[in-house]
Amino acid sequence: MKQTVMNNFVNAWGVKGRQRALWLILPGILFSLASCKEKDVDDGYIWKKLKVTATAYNSFPYQTSKIHPGITAWGDSLKPGMKIIAVSKDLIPLGLDYNTQVKIKGDSSIYLVKDKMHSKWGNRIDIYMGEDKEKALQWGRKKITIHYRVKRDSTEIK
Repeated sequence: MKQTVMNNFVNAWGVKGRQRALWLILPGILFSLASCKEKDVDDGYIWKKLKVTATAYNSFPYQTSKIHPGITAWGDSLKPGMKIIAVSKDLIPLGLDYNTQVKIKGDSSIYLVKDKMHSKWGNRIDIYMGEDKEKALQWGRKKITIHYRVKRDSTEIK
């Protein structure tokens, strides 16, 4: 029915009428689109904040494994350019488990937890720097804030 009404309207007004109709309708459409607000989607996850010591590592045998320097503790293959971090084992129960998404303050990238560190380290992350030893040395050791994505507690009250 709407289509018939519109066709009758356009046929009655001709080409110029169609253009006028378009100029009358278009601002309303644009206004309605501009007034739409982006809705927050609750996907069941939250971002937690944590202060940690951050160092950097490379996929060299003396830094990882003499036998498989390009393989993580969880069995993933490392390739230069990947946004990967290793975590100290004490952070795993806090939610920084395998494949957890991590944001490092001051960096817009999202890193994935794909490796874990020796048990002698605590409250620490190690950022993968491929085979760029200079970049890793330049990073050094820093106290930083990270945000990591974990599943929301189902018993938590909003």
